[in-house]
Amino acid sequence: MTQKIRTCKPYGEKKRLDRILVEYFLRCGYYDTALKLAKHSRIEDLTNLDIFLVAKEVEESLSNHETAQCLAWCYDNKSKLRKLKSNLEFKLRQQEFIELVRKNKRLEAVGHARKYFVNLEDNQMFSVQKAMGLLAFPPETEVSSYKEMLDLSRWQLLVKEFRSENFKLYQLNNYSVFTVTLQAGLSSLKTPQCYHEDTKNADCPVCSQYLNDLASKLPFAHCSQSRLVCHMSGHPLNEHDHPMMLPNGYVYGENSLVKMATENSGKIMCPRTKQMFSLTDLEKVFVM
Repeated sequence: MTQKIRTCKPYGEKKRLDRILVEYFLRCGYYDTALKLAKHSRIEDLTNLDIFLVAKEVEESLSNHETAQCLAWCYDNKSKLRKLKSNLEFKLRQQEFIELVRKNKRLEAVGHARKYFVNLEDNQMFSVQKAMGLLAFPPETEVSSYKEMLDLSRWQLLVKEFRSENFKLYQLNNYSVFTVTLQAGLSSLKTPQCYHEDTKNADCPVCSQYLNDLASKLPFAHCSQSRLVCHMSGHPLNEHDHPMMLPNGYVYGENSLVKMATENSGKIMCPRTKQMFSLTDLEKVFVM
């Protein structure tokens, strides 16, 4: 019975990790990878694959400068989006207006405005007034405020807007569990020593090149009690491994220094300064 429990626990942890990875892949747009992992781990029913696959189709249509599919999504979720006070449908209609102006179909743009820019909220009126100003300028205008509205990068902003509304609709966080877990883990291990070349530890994940960059903007770990760790061995300095100071002021564990002296005919080389000393030069450090 005990053996069975031990076997089930790693299995359950592997399933949990796979679910976290599937969600992360879906959020990053790696849909094929997410599907393969979910199928391999047999966790299709434990993930939000259906939600993200529908979102994938909508995002692709927006990236292709099409609004029909996203508007259909808005219509299917109209009541929920109204409760969320979403502006997505309004922004889509505004983008349709801009595209008509871009194609010099100004009369159609005016008809579009009369049909869809009605019953506006106070915060929407200013955007409509600004958009209507496009009718007085050519598509290749250099006026900064209107040139910005005609910029094709607005479609990517619509993709982000849709993604945010989709997460709110299904009560999904803006950050994946994988991202939050990784940041929490890095922050719990991060210390100022991780960002100085002479104090980095090869066994510390945060000291590695890529994780070091990822953790750069995270807070340092809160340590209510400090611990002395030997720079050479990575082991804590305590009554079993006394801290010993070399004449140059650097402190290492006694066990590491004795081992080095045994292998080098009684000589000790400081790993940081490359200076040579003997065992008799060591002084014991007492920490109060």
